[in-house]
Amino acid sequence: MAIETGQVAVKQPLTKEERLVIVASSVGTVFEWYDFYLYATLAPFFAALFFPKGNQTAALLSAFAASAAGFLVRPFGALVFGRIGDLIGRKYTFLVTIVVMGVSTFGVGLMPTFEHIGWTAPFILVTLRLLQGLALGGEYGGAATYVAEHSAHDRRGYNTAWIQTTATVGFFLSLAVIMGCREGMTKEAFANWGWRIPFWASAALLAVSVWIRLKLHESPIFQKMKSEGKTSKAPLSDSFLKYPNNKYALLALLGATAGQGVVWYTGQFYALFFLSLYCKLDYQTTYTLIAISLILGTPFFIVFGWLSDKIGRLKIILAGCLIASLVYFPLFKALLHYANPELEAFQNSSQIVVSADPQDENFNLFAGPWSKFNPVDRANDFIGKQGLNFTKAPKDGDKPVVVTVTTKLGTTRVEGWGKDQEATLKKAMTDAGLPQAANKDKINYFMIEVILFVFLILVTMVYGPIAAFLVELFPTNIRYTSMSLPYHIGNGWFGGMLPLFATAIVAAKGNIYYGLWYPVIVATMTFVIGGLFLKETKDRDISTYQHE
Repeated sequence: MAIETGQVAVKQPLTKEERLVIVASSVGTVFEWYDFYLYATLAPFFAALFFPKGNQTAALLSAFAASAAGFLVRPFGALVFGRIGDLIGRKYTFLVTIVVMGVSTFGVGLMPTFEHIGWTAPFILVTLRLLQGLALGGEYGGAATYVAEHSAHDRRGYNTAWIQTTATVGFFLSLAVIMGCREGMTKEAFANWGWRIPFWASAALLAVSVWIRLKLHESPIFQKMKSEGKTSKAPLSDSFLKYPNNKYALLALLGATAGQGVVWYTGQFYALFFLSLYCKLDYQTTYTLIAISLILGTPFFIVFGWLSDKIGRLKIILAGCLIASLVYFPLFKALLHYANPELEAFQNSSQIVVSADPQDENFNLFAGPWSKFNPVDRANDFIGKQGLNFTKAPKDGDKPVVVTVTTKLGTTRVEGWGKDQEATLKKAMTDAGLPQAANKDKINYFMIEVILFVFLILVTMVYGPIAAFLVELFPTNIRYTSMSLPYHIGNGWFGGMLPLFATAIVAAKGNIYYGLWYPVIVATMTFVIGGLFLKETKDRDISTYQHE
């Protein structure tokens, strides 16, 4: 272990225990991310399993809302487990979190579907998702703090970057297991019972992770602080009710983790959903392309973590936010161009107008049994399912909704909405060249992969250095609590809500790119606030640092 004296570190080789710390923390955190992202990856698939049929966008929003519940509760997990971690210790706290995550994930694999128990199914699903969120809320802060407090002064960025790879590795692992199951059985078998296998597999991963973590010892910095009687007796109030700690917690959120969160989820999850939902790529192609980008991009977490030890954490994080805000719109448009040029051509040569009273439209962010979907909502839903943009016009006559589609073959107008109107429009657009799926012969796989790789580089820029930055931002006696809350609000709320918000905005505005305004605005906000109010942290002695 390195001995820190002021800002000078006497560097010694990593001991066997220190290497075990990095491996055990990383393996356990990979498992937690694998569990958490299984549901997120299967959210569009779960829309048909756990929610009523009849409106695909509504069911998808419901599935995303259930997924978002896990993200929303993550800050509360940070408060609960962060407090315990600052009072009792890092090791035992994130040992508990991994057990809670494993049990709740295994429970998803045992669940009956909506067809069997009705609305009880999504209720149970959300409950298990909340437990997952609580567990993850306590896991990350503990793992990052634990590794950082074992690290030499001049390699905290590099060592904690291994923790940063775990989210992407867990995502990749979830994709690989799901794709393996889908390829190894019929479509019907996967829909009936095969989807449960990835959740059952978490039991084996849980056993391995717990076994490894039981071998760990408490953080030496925490042990020293505890032996000297310097632990915080009230880490929650010390973190968030006392100045200047509360100021730094707020700045960490708005000036670092909020932008990092939206860049992370845009570059990986929203890119996946965009390719499958709007570009109409089949699941196998989509999963494969995303998986390759994860393999290619993951080493750069370590690269940017290492680089942050040399030039600083903050400038790398903020540069990633700025670049992302500038390139998202052109790159997502390029995704459609390279993934489904026939759909893009139809979009450019056609015009779709939905005429309705704006007051008749519903912004269905959290869809459920309380939601009402009128003819306007159903018309918008149908057009959105085709991956098409449309414009809105004032109400036309006494009909609740009128849809006009002008293509190279002429103009088709339907009044009102029902199965007949839907069939008429679908035939008119198909006859005019609207593809029902991406033509594999015309997909430019190389350019899609280039774009996805750029997304991953931006993810690694903002995420690789963030753990070291947050650990260094707060004193030891409140570090676990203080860093966990802004991290999980930034990632769980700002980032985790992105697929839900973006999908709802697209449905409301009638433009498949409109949802990108959400990450662009948040990333820009983070760049401005972080650049103005936060300072570099890489040279701080985390064993003695106190807020100025």
